[in-house]
Amino acid sequence: MKAYGFELIMDLHGCDVSKFSRGSLDKYFDKVCKAIDMEKCERYWWDDVGVTEEERQTSPHTKGTSAVQFILTSTIVVHTLDLLKAVYINIFSCKTFDEKVAEQVTKEWFGAKECRTHFIERI
Repeated sequence: MKAYGFELIMDLHGCDVSKFSRGSLDKYFDKVCKAIDMEKCERYWWDDVGVTEEERQTSPHTKGTSAVQFILTSTIVVHTLDLLKAVYINIFSCKTFDEKVAEQVTKEWFGAKECRTHFIERI
């Protein structure tokens, strides 16, 4: 069967938490999309920006920023976890892309000390 799409799954640990802000993530999306030749579309955020202090997330497994960057051929999804210094990223596209380039750009951007990846051909 011919592949429908391609998904790169990255678990990054020991990251620079200063890179977890909306502004920094905006720049990351610009850089990774340029590096793997993807066209950015809409982006959506889920975080504590504008949330009252008592409603903010405090658990290590929920305190952070999540974003969905739609690309013309699918999505890039990012979940940051501030207290764990971790980032979880999925890049999915029906257009081929160089997963090694995406991984390198991502590891460098977040200053990850460790990165586990899985690359899947979706059929």
